[in-house]
Amino acid sequence: MSLSFQTMAAIRFGYGFRPGEAPPQNKDQLFGQVKDAALRAPSFPAGGIDGRHQQIVDLQERLRELRQSGSDDELRRKRRKAIQKQVQQGFQRDANARLMQAVLSPNGFYERLATFWTNHFSTRANKSLPMRMIVPLYEAEAIRPNIGGSFRDLLRVATEHPAMLIYLDQAQSQGPESARGMKQKKGLNENLGRELLELHTLGAGSGYTQADVRAAAMVLTGLTIDRKEMDVAFRPGISEPGRHTVLGVSYGGAKRSRKDYLALLDDLAVHPKTAQHISRKLAAHFVSDQPPQEMVTAIRMDGDLTAVYGAMLDHPAARRDEGAKARQPFDYVVTGLRALNAGSGNGIAGDFMKADQEDDDDVMAPPKDMAGQDNAMGGDTGAMAPDPVNEVRCPRRYAYCLRSCLCLSPASSPPRH
Repeated sequence: MSLSFQTMAAIRFGYGFRPGEAPPQNKDQLFGQVKDAALRAPSFPAGGIDGRHQQIVDLQERLRELRQSGSDDELRRKRRKAIQKQVQQGFQRDANARLMQAVLSPNGFYERLATFWTNHFSTRANKSLPMRMIVPLYEAEAIRPNIGGSFRDLLRVATEHPAMLIYLDQAQSQGPESARGMKQKKGLNENLGRELLELHTLGAGSGYTQADVRAAAMVLTGLTIDRKEMDVAFRPGISEPGRHTVLGVSYGGAKRSRKDYLALLDDLAVHPKTAQHISRKLAAHFVSDQPPQEMVTAIRMDGDLTAVYGAMLDHPAARRDEGAKARQPFDYVVTGLRALNAGSGNGIAGDFMKADQEDDDDVMAPPKDMAGQDNAMGGDTGAMAPDPVNEVRCPRRYAYCLRSCLCLSPASSPPRH
């Protein structure tokens, strides 16, 4: 049995039906969502993108002053705890806004794509205190504006964003033979090089070797952050000199520059293994945990992501086998709130928002019976949908789902499909 296009668009490729909201009638309307929504700023982070950049700079200054203050240890602890609480409360507001963005938006396909790509290029907010402010900014300024363009551009901006560089410790990586590396006796960190090959492009088991991982990490040296401004920077003094071979292609030279790692990213973006890896993940996200191989093959990555989405929508498997895909926790919560017409002035979702603000001293801890589960956006491993009876009875469990789906949970981990 095949689904009608309207039902498919709303349920399989969106966040479900909402009373009074007409589902997309054709593929052009779905593509219109991707084009139009990317031009509008999301409802998070609080204060907008420019405002959040300033908030991050201000936080860095406050933390710097705290470290340099002559206060006694007890006073310093109290001041730091006050800063932590303020940042965490702001983070909770961003989490709530992210949830309601998905609930209220008529652009369900775009919202699902934003979830997919934020999960694909996953980060984690509890890496450090500034990351509580950086992770919502990452989705708003790096992911969402670029999901209708080319994968090359999306890979570049996601890799270069401070959220990724901090999360994968690239900011600590130095070439062992670089000028500063030899002086400070600090060395290479392979995290970004490994995740770039294993998760973001080629995929696990695609034929790269440990030598490729190390060489990729060498090419990436120099890519770091400006710790004062918390922005991306390239520092030649920590970049490993010489040429480094990744998958048979040589990058770099005696003088290293930003062009070296960008060339690596561009080559990986168009690699056939990358196309296969991402096509399978897209089909698994929208259609089935075990998508048919003919559908994966038909979703060809030719650089234009809109064409990729079109190939997926056009394939006959996109309208078959309803119920083949279990909803992830974030999808489950959003779809339920949309069906209940939450946010229309009827008070629905208020309990969940309130629960999300409770227990400030333990806001990052999951309920005991959910500890260890992967989240939907930061670790979409195909877990079964939550039990609806238990979920409805316990708003705090819902609140945890909201946090974990925004990469807020300490139990989260990068997706490994």
